Amino acid sequence: MMLVYDHPLSPYGQKVKIALAEKGVPFETRLPDAIGSGASSGEFQLASPRGEVPALIDGDAHVFDSTIILEYIEERWPEPPLLPAAPLERARVRMLEDVMDTHFEAITWGLSELRNFGRGEGPLAEGMFERGLSQLARWFDWLAGELGSRTWFNGERFGWADLCVVPFVNGAVGFGAAPTGALAGWLDRANARPSVIACTRAAAAVAFDSEAVSLDAVRNAMEQGLFKREYRDHRLEWMVKSGGLEIVADGLTKSNIRFIDPFPVQT
Repeated sequence: MMLVYDHPLSPYGQKVKIALAEKGVPFETRLPDAIGSGASSGEFQLASPRGEVPALIDGDAHVFDSTIILEYIEERWPEPPLLPAAPLERARVRMLEDVMDTHFEAITWGLSELRNFGRGEGPLAEGMFERGLSQLARWFDWLAGELGSRTWFNGERFGWADLCVVPFVNGAVGFGAAPTGALAGWLDRANARPSVIACTRAAAAVAFDSEAVSLDAVRNAMEQGLFKREYRDHRLEWMVKSGGLEIVADGLTKSNIRFIDPFPVQT
């Protein structure tokens, strides 16, 4: 059975699970041990030397990074195809995925840092949160333009582009940023698909269970450097450009943010 190391709240993991479901490929999911600590070991480390979800294990194959996993899935199970047929359309879809994985995700991740993990406080956090919502509104305008008159971002049917957009837009909605017009209609259609419903239900279940866990306990673990959040690439850029440089400096001092180290040698 295909194994996907995953966290139900990860939009990157949701991309992979939606793709597998749309292909009709059976799989099971597993939450890595010590997730959030910045440490990984065993089979998960072998599959994902960056210590990130998702990671896919297919027999002897170990694949990390959601985009590379999607490419593996598409080549391993070509039917039904998730990518459009024309080269230019494929490029358009891949560019859309890149935007969502980087620029868009950085904002929703940053809003989670502020609201769920208590980064910053008072006017600093409030101002950054409002800037994030304003940025999301502008990205919604861009997405609406990319959708245009299409039923799906992918074209005539749901595919790669749609599964790469819907987890991130749903994440934005969770922070009170809701799309309107044609983009809202697309979101309703995407959220009605069984593959997406399964992911949103799993995410909701984890979010509900998390309410039983004291946020004070999580923040206390962060203060002690026992819980680390990954600050790399566009996430770090968003923090700095949105006014959170002191949050980054504080996280470095308390060792509750992490970056990627050289990969361990596999034996």
